[in-house]
Amino acid sequence: MATETSKLTIRLPVEDVKFVKRYAKANGLSVTEVIDRYLRRMRLLDEEALPAALDEITGLLPADLDAEAEMRERQSTKHGQ
Repeated sequence: MATETSKLTIRLPVEDVKFVKRYAKANGLSVTEVIDRYLRRMRLLDEEALPAALDEITGLLPADLDAEAEMRERQSTKHGQ
C-alpha cells in the first residue's frame, strides 16, 4: 500500500540546496528521499525522547566518569573483595 503524499515547496539557503543535491546524488537518492529519511529519523528520535524527569537529572554526573569502574569499586567495597 503506497503512502499518501503531498507536495511541499520550501525555501532554503543556496548552500543547503547545493549540499542536499550533492549528498543525494553521491548516495543514489533523490532529494525527496533524503528529506524523507531525515524526517523519519527525527520522528523516531522524538518517540524515543527521554521523559522530562530524566532531563532534570541529566548532567549531574561528570562526563568523564567511568561508570563501570565506579560500579566495580563500589561492589568490591560493599562485598569486601
